[in-house]
Order: sequence, then C-alpha cells, then structure tokens
Amino acid sequence: MPDDAELISLERAVAAAPQDAVLRLLLARGYASAGRHDDAVRHAAAVLGIDPRNAEALALVTRGGRPDDAVVIDRLEEQFEAGTATAPAASAPRSTGPRGIADVAGMDAVKQRLDTTFFGPLRNPSIASLYGVTPGGGILLYGPPGCGKTYLARAVAAEIDAQFLAATLADLYSPWLGEAEQNVQALYDEAARRAPCVVFLDEVDAIGQRRSALKGSAARGAVNQLLVAMDGAAEVGVLTIAATNHPWDVDPALRRPGRLDRMVLVEPPDRAARVEVLQVHLRDRPTETLDLGTVADATHRFSGADLAHVCTTAVQTALADALRTGVARPVTTTDLLAAARDVSPSTPAWFDTARTVVRWAGRGGEYDDLRAFMRREKLL
Repeated sequence: MPDDAELISLERAVAAAPQDAVLRLLLARGYASAGRHDDAVRHAAAVLGIDPRNAEALALVTRGGRPDDAVVIDRLEEQFEAGTATAPAASAPRSTGPRGIADVAGMDAVKQRLDTTFFGPLRNPSIASLYGVTPGGGILLYGPPGCGKTYLARAVAAEIDAQFLAATLADLYSPWLGEAEQNVQALYDEAARRAPCVVFLDEVDAIGQRRSALKGSAARGAVNQLLVAMDGAAEVGVLTIAATNHPWDVDPALRRPGRLDRMVLVEPPDRAARVEVLQVHLRDRPTETLDLGTVADATHRFSGADLAHVCTTAVQTALADALRTGVARPVTTTDLLAAARDVSPSTPAWFDTARTVVRWAGRGGEYDDLRAFMRREKLL
C-alpha cells in the first residue's frame, strides 16, 4: 500500500500532466489500495476519458474503486516472503456461491416446500417414516428462465453439505452409439465417489426429453441410461436436482417415485426479493443513496437475470457520462428507473406458454403451484 508521501507525489505529477493515462492509473491504483475508493473511481474514469479501452481502469470503475482481491493478496504474499508483512489471513479465493438455502433471496414458498418435502425427511427420517415418507428421490425445479434455479440447486447442495456436479446436454450427448450412455453413467459413478453429492442436470428437457419424440435418435439411449442411473442413486448418497424451463417436455418416466418425484416451481422474484437482487448486483458499484423499493415496484415480473440487466444498463449510463465529462458520478435511482423502462421482462412469453399447459394439460395436480401463482398474479 502506498504511503501518503507517495500519493502526494503522484497527485503532483498528475496535476502537471493531466493527460498522462499511465500516471493517472498509478494514482487510481494507489487510492484503491489505500481504501480511498471514490478518488480511485474519479481517476480511473479520467483514464477512460483518455484511453476508453483501458481494461484496468474499466475494472476499477466497475468495482467501485476497490482493488482486485487477487492482486492485493499477491502483493501481501510478496511482502510476507520479503519479511515485511504477516501472512495474509484470507489468501484463498473467497467462495461466491450460497452457503445454504438462507442465502437465496426471497422464494419463501419454495423454501417452505423444500423444507417440508425434502430437508425435513432428511433431518428426521424416523418421524418421516411414520407418515410413509422416505428420504431420497430427486427434485425438478421449473419456471421461467433467469429466476435462479441453478443458484437454488447450489444452495440445496450447500444446505446438506454435499458436493455439486453439474451437467448439460452438451456435456452428455454424443452422436456415436453408446457414448452418451457412457457419459451419463460416468457422471453418476463420479457422484457416487464424491458422495454425499448433488448431480445437477440443467435444461433437463433437452437431456431427458420424451422418448416418444426420440425414435431413431442417439439421445434415446441417454434417456434410458439416465433412468437406470437415477434408480437407487439416493441409496449411495447421490441426490439428483434437475432444472427446466419446459417441464411439459420432460419424459414422464423421469418424474416417477425415486427419480424426480418432487416438482418445485421457482417463481419470478417478489418485491422483497427484487430489492435483494438489486442490492447484490449493485454492491460493488459506485452508487448514491438509492430508492430500491421504487425500482422494485417498476420491475414487477422481472426475472433475476432481467434485474441484473437493469443494473448493468444503469451502470453503463453512469459510465458513459463519466467518459464524456471526465468526472465520475454514482449510479442513481433515475438511472435504474430509466434502465427498467428500456429492459423488457423475459417472463411474460413463458407464462403465455404455461397458460395453455395449465388450462389443458395440467389436470393431474402436477402444476397446482403454477396454477395458484398465475391466479394470484391474474395471469389465468
């Protein structure tokens, strides 16, 4: 970390040569290391005004003037080796994943459903057995795209202290006869070696689509192998969680008891959850005091991915102003509201499709949660 004398010297050099991007970047870097984040952003933005493609300056502005953790740790380790500093207490990379289900924003109904149908029987198998409920089986998370199904699956794995293996169709499929089946079996063999382990099948409608639509397809064998691999997987400490935007395209055999026998709707975030999601995506950005409640009101039925897009758009607006004027400014509520008007929510198209399914194909009770949500939201 530079001392005050070094920063003063750099300030004088920049004052004498204000268009010297290298000097300004050194000063911005020094301010970031010294914890003077606003000054770091101001000078990094000035660098971008001189050199719009400067990656380090852009990264500093994006991080709100905070230094890159890896760079700081590298410097501390160098100082430690030279005998000028103590060993860094947090030299390992920080985990950005959820530590458990409580880290998932909102989704109170989903959490309650998981606790009743999954976590509860796992924690209290003897009580669950009195009601004829046995731990095991799998979970099918479904809902509009971008609403946090993958993050929720990781949270479930963290909640039960299990490892996490994810796979998509691209990971498993092969046009060569028998190879897709081998890939599926290898996935579950590896999960068994790592048990307890969660196998996460993303876009399972592509991996496990209806076999009636796969006549003559190499993918048919992969679906058959998936059914075999899932049978008894829970007995060796392997839980399968699958996610899909199109549950109606998933082979019904995958939803039988012992397989993906729990369907859980992952809804678009409610108002409280939208505020939390906005806070997460704006956490390391330069902002003024924001009225996120008003922004949440303006983003009804936005998915988590849509909200991330709103934040990115608002940050880009503030950055564009900084590049034009040479003066950094914070992201404002006005920026976010303007971005919300420009970004179209992605969920309405999904609910248009879901409406038809619920009306004509959802009479067996499997889409009761979806039907109830759509009625609450006056979508049905």
